[in-house]
Amino acid sequence: MDITFIDETKEVSQDKINEIEELLQFAADYLKLPEDTEMSVTFMDNAGIQVINRDYRGKDAPTDVISFALEEDGDDEIPIIFDEEMAMPRNLGDIMISTERAAEQAEEYGHSFDRELGFLAVHGFLHINGYDHMTPEDEKEMFGLQKEILDAYGLER
Repeated sequence: MDITFIDETKEVSQDKINEIEELLQFAADYLKLPEDTEMSVTFMDNAGIQVINRDYRGKDAPTDVISFALEEDGDDEIPIIFDEEMAMPRNLGDIMISTERAAEQAEEYGHSFDRELGFLAVHGFLHINGYDHMTPEDEKEMFGLQKEILDAYGLER
């Protein structure tokens, strides 16, 4: 899987980016995604993610992670249909993570920043793969899979 990382905070170390990439590659293998799958991860601060949250979700407050799934049709959108002979990579979409909020939540929940950042990355990753938690059934499925992936990777609470 090809992952593009953007660090708007200029504070995320290359080692931390490598760790998140390894975790997301593991999650992609866990879901058996094709090798030519693409996605992006942007690290931002609370102010940056608050703008995204306000503009796209109508919530004027910082949040921890926001996902934009490219394969999800929005209201009044026409699905894009590609010719099967066109060899195009599958682009899942974009994940935005507030590292500032991740640090706050790690302290709140009493676990490491690494655990929280990994949790948010996998959570956003599942969203761009079509999982959601809007109903109790969907929440059980998504959170169960999320725990399976994090436990199998070794990033437990």
